[in-house]
Amino acid sequence: MISLTKATHPLKGDVFVPGDKSISHRSIMFGALAEGTTEVTGFLNSADCLSTIDCFRKLGVLIDHTIRPSNGVPTITIHGRGLHNFKIPTDTLYTGNSGTTTRLMSGILAAQPFDSIITGDSSIEKRPMKRIITPLNQMGADVSSVMGNDCAPLRIRGGKNLTGITYRNPVASAQVKSCILLAGLYAEGDSVVYEPALSRNHTETMLSAFGADIHNEVSRNGSAVAILHPGIPLHGIKINVPGDISSAAYFIAAALIVPGSELLIRNVGINPTRSGILTVLKQMGADITLLNVNDSSEPSADILVKHSSLHCNENGKFEIGGKDIPTMIDELPIVAAIAAANNFDTIIKDASELKVKESNRIDSVVENLKAMGCDIEATEDGMIIHGGNPLHGADINSHNDHRLAMSFAIAALSAEGTTRILDDNCVGISYPSFFKDLQALL
Repeated sequence: MISLTKATHPLKGDVFVPGDKSISHRSIMFGALAEGTTEVTGFLNSADCLSTIDCFRKLGVLIDHTIRPSNGVPTITIHGRGLHNFKIPTDTLYTGNSGTTTRLMSGILAAQPFDSIITGDSSIEKRPMKRIITPLNQMGADVSSVMGNDCAPLRIRGGKNLTGITYRNPVASAQVKSCILLAGLYAEGDSVVYEPALSRNHTETMLSAFGADIHNEVSRNGSAVAILHPGIPLHGIKINVPGDISSAAYFIAAALIVPGSELLIRNVGINPTRSGILTVLKQMGADITLLNVNDSSEPSADILVKHSSLHCNENGKFEIGGKDIPTMIDELPIVAAIAAANNFDTIIKDASELKVKESNRIDSVVENLKAMGCDIEATEDGMIIHGGNPLHGADINSHNDHRLAMSFAIAALSAEGTTRILDDNCVGISYPSFFKDLQALL
């Protein structure tokens, strides 16, 4: 448990957030699938990403993990085994709290010549896996839920010949899309995944950099398709991982909430499929400027954010929904905290995916903001935050959800009295040094 109080002075200075979690996961996976060596600089040294390393080591992949003494930057070297040379795991593959590891690895394991079982912690064992079981089995795999509840543990029987499919995913989910595409690397024929909106595209961008024949197409109405042509081996590359925008979001919020603040958050990934929070906050009047923009395949920039008086639309409300949701799904809890500190109504809709994250983030956000004095109500697919009520300190139940713990740590900066974050160690899932970095600004 950690205690925080209202900020007593403006937050000033430079902030460096750790590497992007999505890119870090995929760098290990794709490096393992590639021929040759992949070197990753700026890897996220968090519990989730270390679970991915552990799983691939159990498959026989040699992975060197060091911290460069000159600058303290985590560097990973993956000695790839190619698509077809993994060893049979002698134990269950344990993914900890990582849904990304669980779902993406299932696509890889479905194409192997051996049987495997994959599972995670109690949270993972509650998260829906039918969304990957169904398309994988349509491809010819044999994937089943050990407990028969469409959740992990998953039993994956190997030795199956996979066939590419055209799959229409009812929700925009990068994990489902990526699972199918990774299985598609082994399949006969193309794998095509349609989505109602383009979800984060790190898999497509990075697989292309490794040499795969893969691309996205986005229609005028915002729907998207990813197309993979198999049969091309992957080759090791060098990867520089930018800072995670999901981690940067907490400091963006802190600067907006605490009067007089000005923070420069260095080298943050601004992939358009991930940076919806910047778009939405700018629409609300946030003073956010991108500096030193690097327009690579995974673009990055320094983000300068200054305290701002946010505003709603002419109807007295601000709505967040539709195509913006997939680009900021992980940031919605901190957006709710920002909304609570402002004097207008904010409506978050089309976000039912929040129910099946590390916790039910709709119910958890509503529960904790109510405890702090916010007038907020849950809806079927989101929440309505009636801003303007002064917040006060409270005991925050993080439900062992890292994004909740960090979001309410920031909300505490505008609340009178003391806020205590219960189970604060869960931030190690994505940002182990979060509280240390926050305290350095206070």
